[in-house]
Amino acid sequence: MNKLMLGSRGSQLALWQTEWVKSELEKKFPKLSIEIQIIKTTGDKILDSPLSKIGDKGLFTREIEQAMLEKKIDAAVHSLKDLPTQLPEGLCIGAVSKREDVRDVFIANKEKCYKHFEDLPQNAIVATSSLRRKSQLLAWRPDLQIVDIRGNLNTRLAKLDESDWDGMLLARAGVVRLGFNERITEELPLEKMLPAVGQGALAIEIRQNDKQVTEIIESLNSQPTFISTSGERALLRSLEGGCQIPIGAYGRIEDNIFYLDALIGSLDGKKIVRGKIHGNPDDSEKLGEQLAKTLYDGGGREILESIRSLVNSH
Repeated sequence: MNKLMLGSRGSQLALWQTEWVKSELEKKFPKLSIEIQIIKTTGDKILDSPLSKIGDKGLFTREIEQAMLEKKIDAAVHSLKDLPTQLPEGLCIGAVSKREDVRDVFIANKEKCYKHFEDLPQNAIVATSSLRRKSQLLAWRPDLQIVDIRGNLNTRLAKLDESDWDGMLLARAGVVRLGFNERITEELPLEKMLPAVGQGALAIEIRQNDKQVTEIIESLNSQPTFISTSGERALLRSLEGGCQIPIGAYGRIEDNIFYLDALIGSLDGKKIVRGKIHGNPDDSEKLGEQLAKTLYDGGGREILESIRSLVNSH
């Protein structure tokens, strides 16, 4: 194989991620010619609605996956947290890159005098597009006003600067990758803000049974990250049923033991069901499924049912 075509969304962060994969592969396979094809996804076209209102998780992946099935591209680079837990038939995850810091960060409005989340005044306004963050924010500070924000990182930072909002929440990995470290005013503790499933890791999706591409892409795989995120994704797969729900999870391997913390939250943050599990890293998916059941039986079912009935009534 002498040429590899990578598919990517057109956003600045998506292109940074795909360029990073391209340069890592070029180091390992100097004779390989690698090109990037930009593909516009539904999620990139609809920017005026909250993600939770538009529907399922395939918003940022479906068109790219179609191009792969039609052999227009050989592999696709995604933020793992955007990748649905059920992949189309014929496709699989070929590699998961070594994970960045998984935490969410608080970015305070430059015009305000406070920098830390705890210092926000009563009824402060915080922007986020994520139901997971919203639920945990309201559990932490029920007085907050949450506004919905969409768009790429530059757009979001510009919106914050032009607004009277007090701050915004984003994933640290994306902010750092695009070089906006100086805008981070606080890294939020995992005890208060569990990340999204797969947050901080990149996934490279490929066709199953494509031996040549598999061998090339596998060279970028981080096995500890692959195992940890597989456990998180198994948990999510067991719970979601195609509905946007506030679920946070963080899996990692420490001293050869796999640990997984997770939560399901109500939309208003009044009810949060948390749990944790640990065991053999080889069983990460089974452990994820087990923890999903524990959360579901421990109050998660009521939360999920109320969110689903809300979604169905709209």
